[in-house]
Amino acid sequence: MKNISVIIITGLSGSGKSTVAKALEDIGFFCVDNMPVDLLPKFLEIMNAQERDNTKVALVMDTRSRDFLDEYSRVFKQVEESGILLEILFFEAHDDVLVNRFKTTRRVHPMDSGGSVRGSIVLERQKFQEIRRNADWVLDTSALTDHQLKDIIIKRFSDLAEGGRMVIDLLSFGYRYQIPPEADLVFDIRFLPNPFFDPELKECTGLEERVARYVLDNPVTQQFLERLTEFMEFLLPLYQKEGKAYLTVALGCTGGKHRSVVIVNRLEGELREKGFMVRTRHRDVDKV
Repeated sequence: MKNISVIIITGLSGSGKSTVAKALEDIGFFCVDNMPVDLLPKFLEIMNAQERDNTKVALVMDTRSRDFLDEYSRVFKQVEESGILLEILFFEAHDDVLVNRFKTTRRVHPMDSGGSVRGSIVLERQKFQEIRRNADWVLDTSALTDHQLKDIIIKRFSDLAEGGRMVIDLLSFGYRYQIPPEADLVFDIRFLPNPFFDPELKECTGLEERVARYVLDNPVTQQFLERLTEFMEFLLPLYQKEGKAYLTVALGCTGGKHRSVVIVNRLEGELREKGFMVRTRHRDVDKV
């Protein structure tokens, strides 16, 4: 059997398991959501047959699959007897928090049988007691935002990521809506030419090609991007050397709709070409 790292993501509905899977995917894991537990041995057999070393797999398994609680113990034992070690992560939150999350998303609880959401949460918590006791790691997400949860996961599992590379989160924002509190580095790019003052571009966003051209064709922008890329190329390996697994770089313009969006997208391309693991987020692009 090849070197396969398998993480099982499980726990209470509404506790953030999908967010965890996305975070692991960002650092190189192959993720599958809501896999029936009885398919696990065959799935891992297929993964093992692929010509890849050090495969990283994360699987979300929970009560959406009706047989999970009845079959997981037998199936997990079968997998581990084949030589594959499973690491079980269990996520939970306080009842009141879970109730509010279900109210916000208007989702139906997987264990709903016509009663209240709170009743379904209590029942699920009871049924999960055994797997919770056997989990390798239990995390209460009650007080965590999605971003904070992602940060925790990436920091904990970055040593399992492909090549152990640091994840760089490029974030565009508008100063009108506050500097992102999660930012490690902030660049004010309000000195760049502003498409807002062009009547034909005012209502557009930096995601559109004509806005991008307006910003990028300016000599000042070109010089700034060249120097910024060189600076990042110098700085990022130093952060990674010090053990930082996750770095948020925020670039802000006035409204977060034009210039910052363009620069983030261009910087993403430059850094990816140089081998960095990058993802982008445009916080304020859709705000009026």
